[in-house]
Amino acid sequence: MPPKPVISPAVVKLSVVIVNYNVCYFLEQTLLSVRRAVEKLGQPVEVFVVDNNSVDGSVAMVRARFPEAVLIANRDNPGFSKANNQALRLATGQYQLLLNPDTVVEEDTFRACCAFMDVHPDCGGLGVKMLDGQGRFLPESKRGLPTPAVAFYKIFGLARLMPRSRTFGRYHLGFLSPDETHEIDVLSGAFMLLRQAALDKVGLLDEDYFMYGEDIDLSYRLTQGGWKNYYFPGTRIIHYKGESTKRTSVNFVFVFYRAMVIFAEKHFAPGRAGLFSLLINAAIWLRAGAAVLERLAVRAAPLLLDAGLIWAGMYFLKSYWENNHKFVPGAYPPQYMLVAVPAYILVWLTSAYLSGAYDPPVKTSRVVRGIFVGTLLISAASNFLDAWRFSKALIILGGAWAVAAVAGRQLLAHFIRYRDFRLSEHRQKNIAIVGSGAESLRVHRLLEAAGVKARVIGYVETAAGPEPLAPPEAAAPLSPAATDAQMEPLGALHQLADIIRLYALDELIFCGKDLPASQIIALMLSLPAVPAVAYKILPEDSQYIIGSSSKDTPGDYYTLDIALNLYQPRQARAKRLLDVLSSGALLVLSPIIGWFQTRKIGFLRNCLTVLVGSRTWVGLRHSADTAQAASAVLSPADAAPTAAPLTDVTRRRLELLYAKDYEPGMDLTVLWRCWRRLGE
Repeated sequence: MPPKPVISPAVVKLSVVIVNYNVCYFLEQTLLSVRRAVEKLGQPVEVFVVDNNSVDGSVAMVRARFPEAVLIANRDNPGFSKANNQALRLATGQYQLLLNPDTVVEEDTFRACCAFMDVHPDCGGLGVKMLDGQGRFLPESKRGLPTPAVAFYKIFGLARLMPRSRTFGRYHLGFLSPDETHEIDVLSGAFMLLRQAALDKVGLLDEDYFMYGEDIDLSYRLTQGGWKNYYFPGTRIIHYKGESTKRTSVNFVFVFYRAMVIFAEKHFAPGRAGLFSLLINAAIWLRAGAAVLERLAVRAAPLLLDAGLIWAGMYFLKSYWENNHKFVPGAYPPQYMLVAVPAYILVWLTSAYLSGAYDPPVKTSRVVRGIFVGTLLISAASNFLDAWRFSKALIILGGAWAVAAVAGRQLLAHFIRYRDFRLSEHRQKNIAIVGSGAESLRVHRLLEAAGVKARVIGYVETAAGPEPLAPPEAAAPLSPAATDAQMEPLGALHQLADIIRLYALDELIFCGKDLPASQIIALMLSLPAVPAVAYKILPEDSQYIIGSSSKDTPGDYYTLDIALNLYQPRQARAKRLLDVLSSGALLVLSPIIGWFQTRKIGFLRNCLTVLVGSRTWVGLRHSADTAQAASAVLSPADAAPTAAPLTDVTRRRLELLYAKDYEPGMDLTVLWRCWRRLGE
C-alpha cells in the first residue's frame, strides 16, 4: 500500500476516490472532468484511483495522463467496498467523495457541494442529481431505506406501477421533486460525498458487501449516528450506467438482492430479518427465473415465429398434395404433422441458424444455404426410415416454403424498422459534431478509423457569434479524404434543435475539448422536444467517443479496436460445437486418455465444465478478455513450439493473433499438442 501523499501544507478540502475495473475509456473521461472541477474549486484536493486488477490498460493510462492522481494498483479484485476503504484510510480531506468511474462531473460540482456541506454542519453525506447518457434523470439519485415493506413494493413491481405514491414509491422517493433539496435516507454509491468527521464516527464501508448494498449500509449508519443525508440538485453529473444496467443478468439479480439480505440481517431485529430474508430469497429466484425467461424469449422469438410460419405452410401443402397429387389417394397419417413436420422444421432451422441466417446483417443467401443443406439431410435420412418416408416432393416443396417464410419474415421485420427492402444494408446513421472545426475533423477521422457506418453531416460551431443555418445541400456526407476546408459548419449552438430536425440526425457527438461538461449537460436537457437523438462525447485528447442510449444499457464507445474473428457469431457457434463434441469424445475415451493425464480428477472436471459451457478448451488466459464468457483450460501460447518460457508480452501477442485469425482448426491443433495437459 503506498504511503500517504503529501499534497500541500494547507488542509486538504476534498479527497476523491475512484474504484476502477476494466473501464479505461470511462475512467479517462471521469478523471478529465474531475481535473476541471478541481481547478474550479480552487482549494487543495487529492485524487485516488484504486484499480482492481484491470487488464485493459487502465493503470498505464492513469500513470501517463494523470500523474497528479494517487494510484493504488491491486493484484486482485477485492471488491468495491474494500477498494474504496483502501483509499479512504489514506485520505486526509475534510470531505471525501466516492465517485464511480463511469461519471462526468460539472466544472462547478465540487465547489457547489463543498459549499453546501460548509453551511450544513449536520450533513454527513450528500448526493446530487444524476442523469443518464441521454440527459434523463436517474431516480436512484434519491432513495429511501429498503425496509421490508419498501423492498416488497419494489421487488414485486408496485413501486414501478405507482412511482409517486408516498406508500409504494418510497424506494426512489418519487413523490419528492428532483429539482429541490431534500433530506433522504440513502445515497448512491456512484456519487457519495462524505464528511470525514462522520466517517470517523460511524466507520468506513462494510466489507461484507462485495458489490451493491454498501452505500445503503453506510447511509443508514450515518443517520443512526446522528447525521443527515441530503439530496442536492444544485449540480448535476452524468452517470452512464444506472442501477438497472444489468437487470436481465441472473448474476446481477443474485448479487443485488443478496446484498439486501445482508443489510436486513445486520440492521433489523432478528425476527424481522428472518421474514425479510425469506421474502428476498423468494424474490431472488422469481427475478432470476424471469431474467432467464426474458432472455430466452428474446432470443427464441424469431425462431419460434419462423417455426410457426413453416408449420402452417406445411399444413396447407400437405392438404393440397394429398387432394391433388398423392399417388395413392387418401390423407397422410396424423404423425406426419405431429412428428415428421416438427422434425423437418427443427432440421431446417438448426441448419439455417448454423449457416448464420439469424446473424446481423441479415443475408438471404445464408437462409437459402442453410435450408438447402437441411433439405438434403432430411431427404437422406428419410431413405433409411421406411416408416417415416412420406413424400420427397413435400420435403422439397417444404424446403422452398421454409426459405420463403424465413426470408419473408426477415424482410418484413427489416422494412418495419428501416422502411426499405435492402436486407443487408441498414440505413446509415446521420451524425453531427458539436465543436470546433479541428476537433470535428478529429472526430470524423476517428469514426472512419473505427469503421463506424455513418454519415457525418457536418459540425455545429461552438464559437461565439451568429451563423446561418446551413442549407440542405451542405449536408453531403464527408468523403474519406475529408479536409478542413470540407468541414463546413451547419450552424450555431442556439440553432441546434433546428439542425437536428432539418438533417434528421440520429446522433450528436460533443467535443469535450471545446465544451465544458456543464454546457454539454445543459444542451442535453434543452432538447426534450426534438426527435430522439443519441448523445456521445469525445473527451479532450482521447481516442474514445463515449455514450449510452439509456440507464438500462451499458455505456458504449467508438474506438480503434481490432475486429477479432474469435467473437464473430459463426465462429463462436463453431467453437462451442467443437467444445461439445470434443468433450463428449474425451469422456468416452477417458478410461484410456485419463491414464496419461497428470491431473486425472482435473481432466474429468474440465471435460464436464466444458461440456456444459462453463469453460472452453482453448481461449484467452493472459489477455484482456471482456467478451469471452467462459474461462479457458488452455491458451494458444501453451502450444508454442519452444522450450524456453514465454514472456507475458509474448503470450498476449500470441493470443491476440489467435483471436484475430481464429478458425476452429486452431483449437484442434492446441488440443493435439497439449493433450496431456487437459487436466490443468
